[in-house]
Amino acid sequence: MKFSLSWLKDHLETAASLPEICATLNRIGLEVEGVEDPAEKLQGFRTARILSAERHPDADRLQVCCVDAGPGFENVQVVCGAPNARAGLHVIFAPPGTHIPASGMTIKAGKIRGQASGGMLCSLRELGLGDEDSGIAELPADAPVGEDYARYAALDDPIIEIAITPNRGDALGVRGVARDLAAAGLGQLKPWSPPEVVESLSEAETIAGPSWQISHPDCAWVTGRLIRGVRNGPSPAWLKRRLESVGLRPQSALVDVTNYLMIALGRPLHVFDADRLAGPVLTVGHGQEGETFQALNGQDYALQTQDIVIRDASGPQSLAGIMGGQSSAVDENTQNVFVESALFDPVRIALTGRRLGLQSDARYRFERGVDQARVREGLEAATALIQELCGGKAGPVVSAGAEPGWQRQATLRFARLKDLAGLDVSPDEAVTMLQGLGFELLSREADRAVFSVPSWRNDIASPAGILAQAPALDQDRAQRAAENVAAAEAEADLVEEVLRLRGIDAVTPLRLPQRTQVATSALSPEQSRLNLLRRLCAGRGLMETIGFSFVSSQDAERFGGAPAGERLLNPIAADLDQLRPTPLIPLLRALERNLARGLGQEGEAGFFELGPAFGEHGGRMVLAGVRGGQTARRPGRKGHGFGWEAARDDLTAALLAVGVNQAALTTVAEAPAYYHPGRSGQLRQGPKKVLGTFGELHPRLARKFGFAGPVAMFELALDALPRPKPRQGKGRGAPVLSPLQPVRRDFAFLAGPQVQAQDVLKAVRGAERALPQRGMISNVRLFDVFEGPGLPEGMRSLGVEVTLQPATESLTDAQLEAVTRALAEAVEKATGATLRS
Repeated sequence: MKFSLSWLKDHLETAASLPEICATLNRIGLEVEGVEDPAEKLQGFRTARILSAERHPDADRLQVCCVDAGPGFENVQVVCGAPNARAGLHVIFAPPGTHIPASGMTIKAGKIRGQASGGMLCSLRELGLGDEDSGIAELPADAPVGEDYARYAALDDPIIEIAITPNRGDALGVRGVARDLAAAGLGQLKPWSPPEVVESLSEAETIAGPSWQISHPDCAWVTGRLIRGVRNGPSPAWLKRRLESVGLRPQSALVDVTNYLMIALGRPLHVFDADRLAGPVLTVGHGQEGETFQALNGQDYALQTQDIVIRDASGPQSLAGIMGGQSSAVDENTQNVFVESALFDPVRIALTGRRLGLQSDARYRFERGVDQARVREGLEAATALIQELCGGKAGPVVSAGAEPGWQRQATLRFARLKDLAGLDVSPDEAVTMLQGLGFELLSREADRAVFSVPSWRNDIASPAGILAQAPALDQDRAQRAAENVAAAEAEADLVEEVLRLRGIDAVTPLRLPQRTQVATSALSPEQSRLNLLRRLCAGRGLMETIGFSFVSSQDAERFGGAPAGERLLNPIAADLDQLRPTPLIPLLRALERNLARGLGQEGEAGFFELGPAFGEHGGRMVLAGVRGGQTARRPGRKGHGFGWEAARDDLTAALLAVGVNQAALTTVAEAPAYYHPGRSGQLRQGPKKVLGTFGELHPRLARKFGFAGPVAMFELALDALPRPKPRQGKGRGAPVLSPLQPVRRDFAFLAGPQVQAQDVLKAVRGAERALPQRGMISNVRLFDVFEGPGLPEGMRSLGVEVTLQPATESLTDAQLEAVTRALAEAVEKATGATLRS
């Protein structure tokens, strides 16, 4: 929301400075995003008059001018190359030391072709005020000499831009901002009412004009008035400056009037060319399937039944509350107009605008809620201003629908100011603040006051909205419950209004009560688990990234699909139009860029992300990681890439870190289609519960991403893990370490093709119960798989390394023999594999 300081002071009587106004806006929740003062870049420029202009003796296209620029520059010689420089012309003069905005240069006194030049005569383009560059700017003949140009051209008017939260539709008009500032004690709100309009059309002329008809209750309330005999043309200078100051391009007086009142009052309006409307009735209703509409921006839009349109006998003439149509637009030939001021359903407008991708200032205001009671006032103000600028005779107001029942009350218990906001505000001060915002005091007691909520504050809670959220209750109970909840919310809203007007900085900070002398953990068990996984991945050489939750639909198709329900209607970029099915996509893109630019450490790079993935079951948290490139070469050792083993080790380490029992893990040779079909797998807990997936990127996708070698990657579904339990008591404490050396033994088992290596490993771990010391087996690892000569047909040898960690005494040869027998018996019993001799 942009407005100029002078525009604000049209509605606010104040002596406050610009910094004071900005500070107050920030204090009351209307955050100032920027302040632009056009006069700052025009410092030094002044109005002047050319006294004489003669041809330069040594240059045909230059003139030597004598210029009067006021005190200190009464007779300055300036060499000028503009073809329109002539004696008597009033111009803009830049003395030495002036900075030229368009070129960035600073004017210096000097000589041009041997003639002294003590300044510069400027065009508007050089001042950054237009595109005209055919010569120097020509000011009116009555322009004063020697005056600051920014002040003369009324450009010394700062522009303030504020951020508006979605609930504050009333602040989308200059008058609403002025009302807030006045309530905050920064001046007085000037009284305003629409000028009285004299209806001067004859009965016959009125009957020939349009009337309203509503065909659906979503369309609420519409009003309009016919004005005959208008003369449309350029707007006066003051109106053009107002619109240009807030970034709106002046078009014609009729259009500019509606834009001016929309910014000033927050009231969207529309003007139809009455002679271009077909039939005597304008109908407000829903669109029809297959119907098209050409908007004022020249684009054609396909309508649907949920859209609200204004139509005449020939078809749609306006997308209600969003944009008018090209076929009934006003132009320089317009003589008769029909002015519309209405109230439409904000949800319907939002859905239509979002579906069509159609933005407009009117839509922006209707979505956030416009004043529900002052539809007629906006029409009267527009009529009066149109008659002032364009003439014409006004007819009576025609309308359809009715003003909605917006009236509601809110009660403030003064003690709640302290309970909810921590403010010591006197009841009189609180009442005065709320009255300044437009809340009418209905009654007051010692401990409370009852207010009528103004029509422009749609954000204050109402029972109707809450009642719609409680369909499960019977009607009477629902009504009572809704009223009770609405009363509580309305009271909290009033406390919020007093709080923001007083200022959050006025709240005294209080220390929370301390339960124990030792601070407790500020992290939940889930948060602690995420931090643990981050430290683990970083310790394994992976760098954390945070990627967009959006990817291109093309990438999404490659990694699990791109359902239409997860397609973005208004993406932040053309290649970020789909919710990502996996964090692997941005990770692979990051790996691709780093390897292509040689940014990987010694030719390799690895990344991980803890973030959301979206699919058929909604959003879920996933830990994903990728590795690629080549390790550094060493003496006697070549560099190598990263295969599925690296991804499996990363995934296994993550599962062990969060407490998953390795003996419960099962490896299955299954993975999504974007993994290499022969170099990937899943880690499951039991036969069905998938905890994570590991493997190499499919070669076809690797080529599309531009990878020269294999890429290892893994995914861990955090929602598949058991919920972490909060620590009880003193925690686990320090681990008990054995002072004895571990013993490693290698075993080779002869197994048939149906025997899985993981079953053999599981059987070895399960042999713990038969060993002389419990907890002796500390690690079991598969280190070799052999098939070939020396083995029976169809058999293979599985090499298993077992680490034995005695706790109380060293193992004897007899105990080691017992361990060997126990392991062999356990494996043979579980899988049928036998120990090789």
